[in-house]
Amino acid sequence: MTKQERPHESSQKRPSDPAQLARAMALAAAAYDRHAEDVVALDVRDLTSLADTFLIASGRSRQQVRAIADAVLEAARRDGIRSLGAEGLNEGRWALLDFGSVIFHVFHEEARSHYDLERLWADAPQLDVEPLESKQRRVK
Repeated sequence: MTKQERPHESSQKRPSDPAQLARAMALAAAAYDRHAEDVVALDVRDLTSLADTFLIASGRSRQQVRAIADAVLEAARRDGIRSLGAEGLNEGRWALLDFGSVIFHVFHEEARSHYDLERLWADAPQLDVEPLESKQRRVK
């Protein structure tokens, strides 16, 4: 098989991992419980070796950013998801929570629009991690 006949590796999408999606959904649910806004999950497996999933959420105040981050960390502990580190919890502008295969960014609204991670990772497919209850509330 010549080089031109072989499919390019990056063009082949790996199937999604149900366990990975379940971890992302559990962490996102904790953020929604603290009224996080604009929660986005990006499947970055084919784009970086840093993680499989990036979760991004916003809070309207520094206190809310801290509360969302604390709730996500607590949910991870409860569900046996190991935390490798957390940064920015005291400042409340951008909390980065590292769970290995999942990295959760919790931003103050202004910081989120400044860093615009969704634009930087625009090639990543989005995953639906919104809990059913949130979808139902939004429809009403």
